Amino acid sequence: MKRIYALSLLFSVIFFSCRQNTGLSLKDYHAITDSGVQTGGVKMISVETPVGKFNVWTKRFGNNPKIKVLLLHGGPGGTHEFFESFESFLPQEGIEFYEYDQLGSYFSDKPKDSSLWTAPRFVEEVEQVRKALGLNKDNFYLLGHSWGGILAMEYALKYQDNLKGLIISNMMSSCPQYGKYAQDVLSKQMDPKVLDTIRAIEARGDFANPKYMELLLPNFYNQHLCRLNPWPEALNRAFPHLNSEIYTMMQGPSEFGVAGRLANWDRSKDLPQIKVPTLTIGGAHDTMDPEHMKWMATQVQNGRSLVCPNGSHCSMWDDQPHYFPGLIGFIKDVDAGNFKK
Repeated sequence: MKRIYALSLLFSVIFFSCRQNTGLSLKDYHAITDSGVQTGGVKMISVETPVGKFNVWTKRFGNNPKIKVLLLHGGPGGTHEFFESFESFLPQEGIEFYEYDQLGSYFSDKPKDSSLWTAPRFVEEVEQVRKALGLNKDNFYLLGHSWGGILAMEYALKYQDNLKGLIISNMMSSCPQYGKYAQDVLSKQMDPKVLDTIRAIEARGDFANPKYMELLLPNFYNQHLCRLNPWPEALNRAFPHLNSEIYTMMQGPSEFGVAGRLANWDRSKDLPQIKVPTLTIGGAHDTMDPEHMKWMATQVQNGRSLVCPNGSHCSMWDDQPHYFPGLIGFIKDVDAGNFKK
């Protein structure tokens, strides 16, 4: 009986502390903020582009006027589904967040004009989404994962006055350095015979060859993209939803280096221009160089680094015990004005 009482008291203390930290009750967090037809938080946002107007899909979780996190998925051409793990961690901390499919991605419009698939055009899309969602410098946290990290850096370099905090998740600041890491480090961890076959397929441009993914999946993706076995259902569901046309055009045919429009993208020398509190996240087993991502936090004006020791490129899935406490701690420190490098 004493044990039950003690556990009950402990739970009450933890629950009260969480409410004190967020300043929100459960009723406040789950409050209905729109008097119209309820959509489960889904909102289609119209964005203007040089070739016309299109709609992009967003979904809001929670209500917190002080903390609003917009999630930028990877790819390019990926989906919000990579972020579904966030639904198990952020609500209980009172953090409002938005899943979002960028233009061309699964739940959003998919125009065919290839001129749309550039980083500057995506930056303007994010700015329109920000305005439509009512995010501002007093509450707006931008989190970009992988390609979304490139987009988040580009957004911050142009519009950081709109931000309260920036999170660059599992992305280096230089695609040439990313390619060098894949070549000099990751490729050498492979069986040489397997690597030779992969390189031969790439040299022929035979990326539709089933053998290509048959080799990459166990020898690269399962080691450096997501180390869980089996993969979470959300990831298995997300990959068939990838817009391969956009992905190949901008990234190239695989995560094993960059070969598309982003091949020469490099913002490493521009990082000192970023003044907002910034968290860089990497995984020890990432497709990206964890040392480079640690270094990035020293280059921005107010940076903090988190390297997930058991994580890969999708550390939000395979190293949740480190990823989410680090992320949540950063957001709460910035919100409370207690951010330290």
